[in-house]
Amino acid sequence: MSRTSPEATDVLVVGGGIIGLVTAWRAAQRGMSVAVVDPAPGGGAAQVAAGMLAAVTELHYGEETLLGLNVASARRYPQFAAELSEASGQDLGYRACGTLAVALDADDRAHLRELHALQRRSGLESEWLSGRDCRRLEPMLAPGVRGGLRVDGDHQIDPRRLASALVTACERAGVTFHRRRAERLHVVRDRACGVVVSESATEGASGGAGDGAPDGSAAGGTLLAADRTVLAAGSHSGRLAGVPDEVRPPVRPVKGQVLRLTVPPGYAPFLSRTVRAVVRGSHLYLVPRLSGELVVGATSEELGWDTTVTAGGVYELLRDAHELVPGITELPLTETCAGLRPGSPDNAPLLGPTALPGLLLATGHHRNGVLLTPVTGDAMAQVLATGELPPEARPFTPGRFAGAAPGDLSDVSLEQPV
Repeated sequence: MSRTSPEATDVLVVGGGIIGLVTAWRAAQRGMSVAVVDPAPGGGAAQVAAGMLAAVTELHYGEETLLGLNVASARRYPQFAAELSEASGQDLGYRACGTLAVALDADDRAHLRELHALQRRSGLESEWLSGRDCRRLEPMLAPGVRGGLRVDGDHQIDPRRLASALVTACERAGVTFHRRRAERLHVVRDRACGVVVSESATEGASGGAGDGAPDGSAAGGTLLAADRTVLAAGSHSGRLAGVPDEVRPPVRPVKGQVLRLTVPPGYAPFLSRTVRAVVRGSHLYLVPRLSGELVVGATSEELGWDTTVTAGGVYELLRDAHELVPGITELPLTETCAGLRPGSPDNAPLLGPTALPGLLLATGHHRNGVLLTPVTGDAMAQVLATGELPPEARPFTPGRFAGAAPGDLSDVSLEQPV
């Protein structure tokens, strides 16, 4: 038998990653009473992400619609970062340092040339450089670099600092945190009315959503009532018990392994900007922080809920990074980690109301969660306040997957993600 919390909130956000936090913060700024359910707010994929704000260099064929949302969010980042820094009193590690995408062989050079043409057709700004010009910008690059694209508009931010700042900003805006696991969605007369949460924060997974009991019920727990519930639990968004199959978000976990190295004090700057490349068919990036940290990533693996850091993954990243920047093997390796991106069928987010009244989604951001944080917060706050999504978010409603199979979650491992 569940107990009911004493007061209902206007908005209950399930998931305390950066997407859930920015939704809560922006909604609270509009005067709504807001609560967040998550055992460890500020965790999730942001703790692993590199923080590239790469609307231009992340452009992929067939994702032109997503490009519009990415560009809209990138344009908001300078003001968003300044506002959040002031609201939280924290430095976000935001850098307008630009990105250099380079090619190591003739095939990669041809691919970059095609990408450059696509960028230009899409109205994006990028500059083609010779290999020599690339090495003038970044002297640590390997002599074999054959050419590259300079994109001054692709910036970076530290996702761990971003998450921490959002937690503080939420607290200062009056958001209530329930450091518990969401066990199941509470539905009354075909309307979502909140969630039942576990009794203990140590029960269940990070990300704010779990699977509940086998029959979809929860033994005990507390009901947190809300007028509207936002499911923003990242890769776990499809696992919350009680969500009807027809509105269950079709998200899946996509594993990424990342390394962190440190440039020792007194060394000359190793890289001045983010460097990206395709090495042996695998995408590679190196993101330098002002603190001396150098983030190297990332693998992309469809392995369910596995978050094991593997020797093979570490080896491949270091091997490819060494081929791009030979001096990297002299740096101390300070951290290895793996996380789960929330992938959707079209690699784009699900934003806004579902067919179940009272239930909204903010999930499925895949590799663009950090980049899309500002525009997601604005879009979710607007739809919560007015019932209407802004124009840039309308192509990404959950309804575009109506009738799609959400995926059989019954046979997946229940190992808890990092």
